[in-house]
Amino acid sequence: MLDIKLLRQDVDRVAANLARRGFVFDREAFMALEAERKSLQVDVEAKRQRRNGISRSIGQAIRAAGGTAESAAPLMAEVGELGRELALAESRLEEIANVLDTLLSATPNLLHDDVPDGADDTANVELRRVGEPRAFAFEPKDHQAIGEGLGLLDLAGAAKIAGSRFVVLNGALARLHRALIQLMLDLHTKEHGYRETYVPYLARRAALFGTGQLPKFAEELFPIGAEAEHYLIPTAEVPLTNLVRESILEAEELPLKLTAHTPCFRSEAGSHGKDTRGMFRQHQFEKVELVQIVKPEASYDALEVLVGEAEEVLKRLGLAYRVVVLSAGDTGFAAAKTYDVEVWLPGQNRYREISSCSNFEAFQARRMQARWRNPETGRPEPVHTLNGSGLAIGRTLIAVLETYQQEDGSVEVPEALAPYMGGTARLTRNAAS
Repeated sequence: MLDIKLLRQDVDRVAANLARRGFVFDREAFMALEAERKSLQVDVEAKRQRRNGISRSIGQAIRAAGGTAESAAPLMAEVGELGRELALAESRLEEIANVLDTLLSATPNLLHDDVPDGADDTANVELRRVGEPRAFAFEPKDHQAIGEGLGLLDLAGAAKIAGSRFVVLNGALARLHRALIQLMLDLHTKEHGYRETYVPYLARRAALFGTGQLPKFAEELFPIGAEAEHYLIPTAEVPLTNLVRESILEAEELPLKLTAHTPCFRSEAGSHGKDTRGMFRQHQFEKVELVQIVKPEASYDALEVLVGEAEEVLKRLGLAYRVVVLSAGDTGFAAAKTYDVEVWLPGQNRYREISSCSNFEAFQARRMQARWRNPETGRPEPVHTLNGSGLAIGRTLIAVLETYQQEDGSVEVPEALAPYMGGTARLTRNAAS
């Protein structure tokens, strides 16, 4: 959530920043509400002072009249009328506060100054490429053809159970999927300093509001129960980041680096007909998520480190990739700046997103009331939050299958995964079970 103090101080600058996203901030509505709020606040304070003064006069009048209240009747009537007027004014102040809260809840974060302009992903700026896409001596297949050819990927079986956009993995392919998870968790906990965390797969509305999924992206979520008080998590970002909600952290507790492997559930609303082949875009998928809670002055250095930690997984696996910075129009609702890491998929002959790493600055922290005690001021201030995929497991599995496929239909296991594969060095039809 934006800092309302900043809006009050410089609404034009805020509106101009938001316009870079293509978001129209209702400046006039905000200013009208603010003007009414200020006027009412002055009126309320004046009425309270008047009521308190009259209340003191009532006591004096009663004492002067020998303890009878008759002489104070006019003053008592005025106090009663002031009480009714105050109740009405305070009720309107509460209404205005609720309207402002609703307005701010639907307003995205401000963009960092160096986010490139542009309306969509075509304006994203490539920063670097790492590794060369493999040159094949044969026509490479996509992951669905590879997995089904090995008898290890079963989309039809998944459809019998749950419908489209689900997958069943069998035998050595299921183990390869698990090996990727273990590699990432070991790398991030043993070398990158993250604390592994097991979290709930359900989240309350307040938690999803805190990280910015609600109310903006309600249609992307799977609600649980008629009252929809809980939702299946769309990412471990939600439970991990909300661990610091309504908290005041001490300076020595920061930075806080958390990782978790969880399933993720997304309705993929609006993606009808998009990436329908194979398992690239699923309703249920796995991720190893990275979350950092840091001091404000450290957040942009932390973002660079976070991207590097996601990249390291791809380097260990020998996968070609590139890093892009998202344009203003492609940057997510809650993010101030985002890098996408895109892996090369031979089956699609292009780079596709495998990790998004974002700095949310204080946007999520304000929604969650997550703060740290600044030793220089002694006062609680919002922390900065960051998160990134380290990585999306299914898409990493796709990249491994397509990059390490052989002409006979088998798939070599990357060296980095060998310790987790129980001696299986190659996925073959004969090793289906």
